[in-house]
Amino acid sequence: MNAPWNPARAGNREPFVAFVCDETTAEAIRPIAAEVGWSVEKINKGGLRNAVQSLSVSASPQVLFVDLSESGDPLNDINALAEVCEPGTVVIAAGQVNDVRLYRDLVASGIQDYLLKPLNPDMLREAFAHAQAMLNAPKAVEASVERPHCATAVIGARGGVGASTIATSLAWLLSERGKRATALLDLDVHFGTGALALDLEPGRGLTDAIENPSRIDGLFIERAMVKASEKLAVLSAEAPMSSPVITDGSAFYQLQEEMRTAFECTVVDLPRAMLVQHPHLTSEVQIAVLVTELTLAAARDTIRILSWFKSNAAHVQIVVVANRVAAGSVLEISRKDFEGSIERAIDYVIPFDQKIAAQSAKLGKPLAEAGKGSKTIAPIVTLAERLMSASEGVDDAGDTKAKAKAKAKAKTGATSLIGKFSDLKSMMPKRGEKN
Repeated sequence: MNAPWNPARAGNREPFVAFVCDETTAEAIRPIAAEVGWSVEKINKGGLRNAVQSLSVSASPQVLFVDLSESGDPLNDINALAEVCEPGTVVIAAGQVNDVRLYRDLVASGIQDYLLKPLNPDMLREAFAHAQAMLNAPKAVEASVERPHCATAVIGARGGVGASTIATSLAWLLSERGKRATALLDLDVHFGTGALALDLEPGRGLTDAIENPSRIDGLFIERAMVKASEKLAVLSAEAPMSSPVITDGSAFYQLQEEMRTAFECTVVDLPRAMLVQHPHLTSEVQIAVLVTELTLAAARDTIRILSWFKSNAAHVQIVVVANRVAAGSVLEISRKDFEGSIERAIDYVIPFDQKIAAQSAKLGKPLAEAGKGSKTIAPIVTLAERLMSASEGVDDAGDTKAKAKAKAKAKTGATSLIGKFSDLKSMMPKRGEKN
């Protein structure tokens, strides 16, 4: 069947569930199910309609029996069932229509067998034995490399520096080029652009999670996340401005935990205010991409955020990205002075390309996709490759120079944090002075 499969729930699946339309069918199934060792309490009334409703909010069983007697369009209804039934479920259907074409169409749609009512014990024994044989048969498993989860947070030092643009592009690159199942979690509940950048409707998944954290589990993640492609899913929101977010952050943390189980990579678009409000959100993050710009205010806030990570999340590897750097223009602060103020090197500089940015917005595609092959996108591609390498335990030497600089300054007596703030103004170009 077609619903996404979550390996974390595989051990919690019931061995057998039935949905029948009448008591006669239920009485026929009960003794045979008991012989096999299945619980007769899992034989429910309601037929196919009840099956679809139940499986949309609960895990699929290993063997599912559905009665199609009350279905006006069995084939169409089976297709609806397929949308909520997880792969690996063996489906046995029963009905009153004796039509070989219907039988062939139902088997082609994914069911294991179609039994003609009234049911008899031998018919059920044979169908159940066949279902068990299917479950116990060795499965052809594709060879795959077990890779540790890649958890990345993207944080903007200032509003408008393009952190969400970078987050969306990184998520797309990890899924498309890295071929990894990737989740993009946009935690800007009111003004998030994660779904918008991918031309998707955000849905209510994130707001539902905040309102009811107890609902968050593997099944909730499957239902709430919006698929952007085969390997990329998004959880974003556009909550009404009249609805303030009241949360202790537990919902956000639970979402991250469930995503670690369901996906190979998680990219969290993390508003900087969340560091103050919910510092625990960085506890499982491996790399934080700090997106900034070459301005006085951004330098000040980059220093503050770097200091916060040093004190509160020292395990997180920081990557500093200067975004939207216009070529050939007068900068508010030069790169050299900016790096001197933050006491480390900028890891990646992404030039500003108005044409690609406009094309990305018009097409509803990530910047990395809209500008494929462009020099503008090259630093983002390199950054995505670094994230994948880091998650596999390959130590990247990209910030070795920065660490060396920091040590050198420490020996000579680096200035205090307040001292850095006061020195920033001296880095501003004086009137009449060219940068």
